[in-house]
Amino acid sequence: MFLGQFQHNLDDKGRLMIPARFRELLEGGAFITQGFDKCLMVMTEAYFKQVYERIEAMNLADPTARMLRRLILSNAYPVEVDKVGRILVPQNLRAFLEITSGELVLAGQGEYFEVWTPGIWGEQMALLHDTEANNARFSTLDLSKKDS
Repeated sequence: MFLGQFQHNLDDKGRLMIPARFRELLEGGAFITQGFDKCLMVMTEAYFKQVYERIEAMNLADPTARMLRRLILSNAYPVEVDKVGRILVPQNLRAFLEITSGELVLAGQGEYFEVWTPGIWGEQMALLHDTEANNARFSTLDLSKKDS
């Protein structure tokens, strides 16, 4: 599982250092794509295939399904961790983040991890540090254990 937050550099050739904890999870292959917010998503091959199958099962006549397909699939690239522990972030995804090099934040999300610029990640964290807003925001989500 991808958990925790890490800060790593993107070099001027577009290579991003991956935390050691995450590298072993990517050994079976991985994909990088544009995220739903101003971030990137890196998924294991197995999880990406699950997402792909869900997208493929959607009604092609639905304009929202087509937009989701474009967002995820047209921006998806296979990535491999090199012997130093880096992945190559494609140019169009670097352009989406509006960076050429520098520090990035890698944030575990369970089945995948996200890649953020520090400024936008800071904005996300500020939102999540507002306990009153969180109480309202998350009140309808049931995280309690269900009795079987």
